[in-house]
Amino acid sequence: MATNPWWAPWALNRIIEPLMRSLKIQTPALAGMKAGDRALDICCGTGALVLHLAKMNLVTCGVDMDPRVIKAAENKRVKLGLENASFQVANALYLPFEDNFFDYASISMTIHENPRADRDIIISEMKRVVKNEGMLVFIDYKVPLPKIPSSYTSRIVELIAGKEHNECFKDYLQQGGLDELLRKNNLRAEKAGELGPMTITITPNKKV
Repeated sequence: MATNPWWAPWALNRIIEPLMRSLKIQTPALAGMKAGDRALDICCGTGALVLHLAKMNLVTCGVDMDPRVIKAAENKRVKLGLENASFQVANALYLPFEDNFFDYASISMTIHENPRADRDIIISEMKRVVKNEGMLVFIDYKVPLPKIPSSYTSRIVELIAGKEHNECFKDYLQQGGLDELLRKNNLRAEKAGELGPMTITITPNKKV
């Protein structure tokens, strides 16, 4: 998996998460989440979605490879007093959870950051830890990117994030984005929402 640059925690708090706020608000209704459900957010950053769902009385967990952002997320959790939320350092390629443990698993703006082979492993791990007929939630760039100002801004952000990130981003676009990834992994989108250059896609986890 691609590693986060040194400025990642600052960027997540100040730039990325404010832009994601509208999509975060759409997620529970689109996915059919309800109080008591178990939800996992993969590559959770500083925990915005995990804490939002915890406030709705879901049992939530966030994982991220970066100890810095997990520390920031845990500080937020403690400040809010949310005992139904938890965070831990973990790799999306090897999720430390039992099979069929969660009702939902989500991943936001991370699939495009990873090499092609890793994208399939991440999706496979999501499918493994979510119950049959549970829901998988993907938020990432639309492909092709719409011809709007925020798409050009996104290209610049991916460029300055570093060579590794930018190469993965370009390959994600060439591969066909979420539509192609879901098809390849035997998943079918059931609901979708949009915000600027990003899309939120909900798909049932139908296990064979």
